[in-house]
Order: sequence, then structure tokens, then C-alpha cells
Amino acid sequence: MTEGATTSTRVRPVVVLLAVLALALNLRAALSAYPPLLETIRADLGLSAAFAGLVQAATILMMGAGSFAAPALARRTGRERAAAIGVTAIALGTLTHGLPAAVPLVVGSLAIGLGIGVVGVAITGVIRDHLPERAGTATGLYTVAMMGGATVASLTALPLADVLGGWWWALAAWTVPAVLALVVWWPATRRLHDLPGAAPVRLPWRNRFARLAVLFQAMSSVQFYGWLTWLAPFYEAQGFSTTRAAVALSVWNVVQIPAALLVPLAAERRRSWAPWAAFCVVCAGIGVAGILVAPVLPVVGPWPWIVLASVAVGAGFPLGLAVVAWRTPDGATAASVSALTLGSAYLLAALAPPAMGVLIDLAGFRAALVVILAASLVQGLAVVRLGPRRVTYDGDT
Repeated sequence: MTEGATTSTRVRPVVVLLAVLALALNLRAALSAYPPLLETIRADLGLSAAFAGLVQAATILMMGAGSFAAPALARRTGRERAAAIGVTAIALGTLTHGLPAAVPLVVGSLAIGLGIGVVGVAITGVIRDHLPERAGTATGLYTVAMMGGATVASLTALPLADVLGGWWWALAAWTVPAVLALVVWWPATRRLHDLPGAAPVRLPWRNRFARLAVLFQAMSSVQFYGWLTWLAPFYEAQGFSTTRAAVALSVWNVVQIPAALLVPLAAERRRSWAPWAAFCVVCAGIGVAGILVAPVLPVVGPWPWIVLASVAVGAGFPLGLAVVAWRTPDGATAASVSALTLGSAYLLAALAPPAMGVLIDLAGFRAALVVILAASLVQGLAVVRLGPRRVTYDGDT
């Protein structure tokens, strides 16, 4: 067992893992239920496209704010209670969506974003302290649960709106799994305690390992939100029908799930983070380069490029979490570094899609995709600096 990770609690690791997964199911669901209902919401409330888009962007920005605030909250309440507060904010935000008006839509979205940011950072510290030998597996399963919740939310948004009688009910319905997650989380983790050796709450801006972890995670998020926003429109511009472009995006989403589980699991076997992180970078670079040069290949179509781009972002996020868990000395430090990496990643992720949109207006889709190509190159630089030299939080300040 990792030094400092002794079990000072009677809670079994599998119970902690199940509680983590219950929270993870809620960390993208409310975000993913919004886009399928976007045009209906705009028509019903009379919102401009710019305003409707800013609602989602503001949510991601609040995820960054919640990430930055999480260590201070955890210092006052403990990480387990901080996570409970975060999922409570998600529940209240989704409940607020049940009021069919523009102000509750915005307020609810901001509360959801804040809660997601807090929970994500708190969970990283819990995994580091109480699941240290299975951090790669835990972060992989955590990411799969997060993606699974997002997939279910996006697929059920329109049917729920029809069955429940309005888009607001379809959004508010996600209050139920958030409340259930809190019901699971609190009894399972209330006997957990932060382990000794807590790091200062101050975010580690000057720590070299933390800065490199920021680069890796932020560039992964730029790729994720860039593709999420513009992959389908890009292929529509190549002559795909709306339906076929939606299929391309669905394939990109689905492939991320096994990638998020299998790649971190493979990396964990020998703690071989750098080779698998480099694998993600290579997939990202080949995927975006292929789409730039030959977006639709003869016979096989766009699918090789889309699969490679999906593997890169699907495995990249949990690997970014895993390297923090593996190379920090305790849960408090892991949470502090995670706050910096996730907060920075969300802020950049919120800016990437509109920046790419400006480039599309000025010079076309290929100019915008250079943003993703550049992100993969910067991510590769982070892997080179983090990998062979085994830079850790302890050994490099």
C-alpha cells in the first residue's frame, strides 16, 4: 500500500468506490440534457442563440470556479462533506431548472457548474487517500460513470420532455439521481477521515509537477469540448446529412467509454503512465491531422480518424486524474493539484469552442481544427516533461 494511505476507517474500499461512482453519474448529466432541448427552450423563452450558448459556457466557467474553491471548502468541512455540498448544489440547480423561465435556467445552470467543480476535486482526494492502489481503475470507472450519465441524459432528454409535459421537467428530472447519489454518498463516507500530512490549501501554482499536470489536463479538455462542439458541423460542411453527422458524433462519444476504462487500467498495472499518455497524444495528433488532410477516406469513410480522436480524449481525462493520484504524497495535496488542473482545464475548455467559432467565421473549419492540433502538441510536451524524468509533487517544487 502507498505510504500514508493506511486504512484508518472501517469502510471497505468497494463501498467507497460505489459511492464515488454514484456521484460521478451526476457530473455531466445535467450538462448533457440541455443541448438536445436547446432549440425548444429558445423557442419557448424567446432566447437568442448567443444567450442560449452562453448559458452552457457559463456553466463550464462555474465548474472552473468550483474547482478552484474546493480545497478551501474541504479544509473547513472535510473532503467528504465538501463533495456532499457539491452534489447538493447540483440537485438544487437541477430542481431550479423546473421553473420555465430564463432566470431560473441561468441560476440553476450556475449552481450545477459550481457543484460539479467542487465534487470533481473532492473525489480526487478521496481516491488518493482511500483507493491508492487502484487509483487508475477508480478514475477509469469514475470517468465511465460520468460519461454514462451524460449519454443517458442526452438520449432521454426529448422523450422525457414528451412524457413529462415540458422541457423544464426533463431538466428537473435529474434532481432525482443527484438526491439518490447524496443518499448513497453520505452513509458510505461519513466515517472516512482525511489522512495525516495535509498540504496547504493554497493552489500550487509554483510547483512544476502541478503546472505540467495543468498542461496535460487542460489540453485534453480543449480537445474534448472542441470536438464536442464542432465535429458534427464540420462533417455537415463536408456534405454529410444532419443525421449522418449526428452518427459521427455519437460514435465519437461511445468510443470514449471503453477507452476511459481500459487505458488507465493498462497504465495502472505497472504504473506506466508516460507510454499510455503518449499513446493518447499520438491518437489525437493522427486523428486531427487525418481529418484536416482527408476527412473522408475511400471505402472506410471518416471512422478511423473519429475513433482515434475519441480514444485520445476518452483516455486522456482519467489519465490526467490518475497521474495526480499517483504522484502526490497525500489526499489533501492531490485535491489541491486537482483543483488547479481541473479549474484551469474548465476555464480553457469554455473559451475553446467560441474561439474556434471565430476562426470558422474568418477562415473556415480547417483553421479552427488547428486549435485542436496545437492542443495535442502542447499535451505531448507535457508528457515528455512529466514522463521519463518521473517528476512528482514531492521531488520537484
